[in-house]
Amino acid sequence: MAASEEKRVKERIGHTNEIPEEERVSIIENSSRTLGRSVFFSVLIMIISFAPILFLTGQERKLFTPLVLTKTFSLIGAAMLAITVAPMLTRTLMKCKLIPESRNPVSNFFVRLYRPVARFCLEWRKSVLAACVVLLMGSVPFVINLGTEFMPPLDEGSLLLMPVTLPDVSNSEAKRIMQLQDKIIKGFPEVENVLGKAGRAYTATDNAPISMIETIIVLKPKNQWRDGLTKDMLIREMNEKIQIPGVVVGWTQPIINRVNMLSTGIRTDVGIKIYGSNLDSIYAISRQVESTIKGIEGLEDLYVEQLTGGKYLDIQIRRPDIARYGLNVDDVNMVIESALGGMVLTTTVEGRERFSVNLRLAQEYRNDLDEIRRIPVQTMAYGVVPLSAVADVKVSEGPPMINSENAMLRGTVLFNVRGRDMGSVVHEAKKKIDEAFKKMPQGYFVEWSGQYENQVRAQQRLSIIIPIVLLIIAFILYITFHSFKWVLVVLISVPVALVGGVYSLYFYNVNFSVAVAVGFIALFGVAVETGVLMIAYLNDTIRKLVAERGNGRQNISFPILKEAVLFGATQRVRPLLMTVLANILGLIPVLASTGTGSDVMKPIAIPFVFGLMSATLFVLILLPVIYNLLMEWELKKRGALSVLDMEE
Repeated sequence: MAASEEKRVKERIGHTNEIPEEERVSIIENSSRTLGRSVFFSVLIMIISFAPILFLTGQERKLFTPLVLTKTFSLIGAAMLAITVAPMLTRTLMKCKLIPESRNPVSNFFVRLYRPVARFCLEWRKSVLAACVVLLMGSVPFVINLGTEFMPPLDEGSLLLMPVTLPDVSNSEAKRIMQLQDKIIKGFPEVENVLGKAGRAYTATDNAPISMIETIIVLKPKNQWRDGLTKDMLIREMNEKIQIPGVVVGWTQPIINRVNMLSTGIRTDVGIKIYGSNLDSIYAISRQVESTIKGIEGLEDLYVEQLTGGKYLDIQIRRPDIARYGLNVDDVNMVIESALGGMVLTTTVEGRERFSVNLRLAQEYRNDLDEIRRIPVQTMAYGVVPLSAVADVKVSEGPPMINSENAMLRGTVLFNVRGRDMGSVVHEAKKKIDEAFKKMPQGYFVEWSGQYENQVRAQQRLSIIIPIVLLIIAFILYITFHSFKWVLVVLISVPVALVGGVYSLYFYNVNFSVAVAVGFIALFGVAVETGVLMIAYLNDTIRKLVAERGNGRQNISFPILKEAVLFGATQRVRPLLMTVLANILGLIPVLASTGTGSDVMKPIAIPFVFGLMSATLFVLILLPVIYNLLMEWELKKRGALSVLDMEE
């Protein structure tokens, strides 16, 4: 084999005119059949590896489906072109000089770098395998300690401040609190503009009470911020300056807040829903949950939804008294309705518009209980009597707002997560709640919601779909190789590829999320593809060796086999690096991006790029070692080499 390498180095530059047309077509046909099957099934495996993303639901499906469909249709087109158009174009257009691999300066550069490394690894095979095992085992602590979240937090460029006061706050007090906090926030140099709203908007879909305030804070570009200031630091600084007794402050962002409200009914990152049949009991359990999880690291903006404290004007009619005055309940209710609620007198027509004309007492007569008690009630026999003569007027407490879900009353404990991954915070909170509530009252139970609900849903679907996809890919690999042994060898590349992705997540301090899962899924397809191609290249080299020397131990020795594997791996460095570098260079702009949206795209690119590097090292270094060991085992046990039939 060394002699053949020396001969290859001295190969001259030829031309296709020197080859008869029939022989040239035969060479193109044999080359296409040799690698066509591997290329086709490699692309098919990449397409199938993306299938789990298409089975996601909710916002993660809407976000990543366009990416998957674009890549899938591109790969389908590439697979069809590779087995149909590419051979035809090669025959038609490839009529030129034939520069051998030994004359390619780029290829020679990588071969000179790779050959000593590959030879060293083939000589020290057990040490290389042991180092790979150590590398795999070293990633286990990182996997165990890897934080989890639903989606990477998107920096929207603005903040949403959501202060919540006591339920019985007056309109004027809510307005004063909002204006005071907005004035303080506007004083920060990083703030461009501030807009606050108290209560609900002019729509029935917004059920916010007057005690709930929403303030949108538009921030300036980060290049205009103070040096060294981050978003979390700015939120912490603002939070310290706007604290008011009786006001609980929550921080989020406008877009994600609306998404959370529409999808889960929770306005924070995480919510604990307490279901039951009695509001007082639900509120008592909510308070216990609040005290249990308070103080957990990363748990911020803790707030219990107020189920009591609402103030109601309670007018109870005394039936014996209205009977004495010759009145009935409808007579008194009509007076109350017209004086406090307003009575429609008529409708005025102004052009094409119609307006109702209502009549009720002036505001100063409706804001004072004594004035309400003096509302006149007309009787037939006794003239005018005050309302207090026939009814008790008082202010009573009740629920400010009643929430129900699935035909059950519901209370919530809300909190955000900052400075720590959501999965760890929720796991610790769950553990504390389980310890504090060994047994819930009958008919009462707790349910986790918010972004965590989406995270659990996505993880459950992926845990079911990914094993099914792995079985399908293993079946396709078996069709490709007709051997379970080589299927297992290719699938070994998966954990090695994941090692690079795991280490990169730790280095970049990225939590595991649906976006990271998409990156790993993309990495899995490419890792399997490169493994299939390398085995096809090595198998082609062994097939030529068997055809040249004959099969069997008497014809092929272990040193000759090792040199053949080294030669086959060395001569395939350039096509493999082209495949890998095309993927890596295409994602370099994503890794370097800093604008809006990069928060979501980087977690996809980071494990893919760095995992692809480790997968490439596996294919170029470890896979030839494993291939050589298996070939030696076959030669020693069976006395002959088994060459895969991959041309049909």
